[in-house]
Amino acid sequence: MERSQLVHLPGSAGEHVLQQQYGTNERAERFYEQQVLDHLNPRMREFVGRQEMMFVATADAQGECDNTFRAGPPGFVYVISEKWLAWPEYRGNGVMASLGNISENAHVGLLFVDFVRDVIGLHVNGRAKIVEDDVMRSDVPHLPIDPVPGRRAERWVLVRVEEAYIHCSKHIPRLTKAPQGRAWGTDDAKRKGGDFFAAKGTPRSRSPLD
Repeated sequence: MERSQLVHLPGSAGEHVLQQQYGTNERAERFYEQQVLDHLNPRMREFVGRQEMMFVATADAQGECDNTFRAGPPGFVYVISEKWLAWPEYRGNGVMASLGNISENAHVGLLFVDFVRDVIGLHVNGRAKIVEDDVMRSDVPHLPIDPVPGRRAERWVLVRVEEAYIHCSKHIPRLTKAPQGRAWGTDDAKRKGGDFFAAKGTPRSRSPLD
């Protein structure tokens, strides 16, 4: 396949080059054609609308990456339309790692995994921006209000969908939900997990070569 043809396929130039190098281009092209959309179809919108967690990948302007976890009540990621979705940013540790990256680099990669019911995943890639809660509610009147004390959206991340595609179930374990009490909004270190990995007493390396 000529390079001019590669730019018309979903995905990066790098993945297309490697598909040819490793002989997977026919499988990849079939996947692009059959599974990769530039919007959320009705089944995808229904799937996102009942998820309680997702993984969020971001990178700063230099390409330094971060991956984090977001969770909330079913449907905490609000599907506005086939091209737009949004999730609330609750009070956290104040680092703002993901939002800081988004402020420099709008590209985000979202991964929803249903470990309990359908045992399937959905990738959603797009461009994001940060919107304050009052502005978001003015623009999207039907935005849900979280009823749980201590769990209030301070702001939202609004995403314009560019790619949406399946993550196959082959290696996804089936899990069972167990009741768990959550202390939303707490600053109590122990209730947030404390110093589980003993990082507090571990000195940072000062050598750039380590």
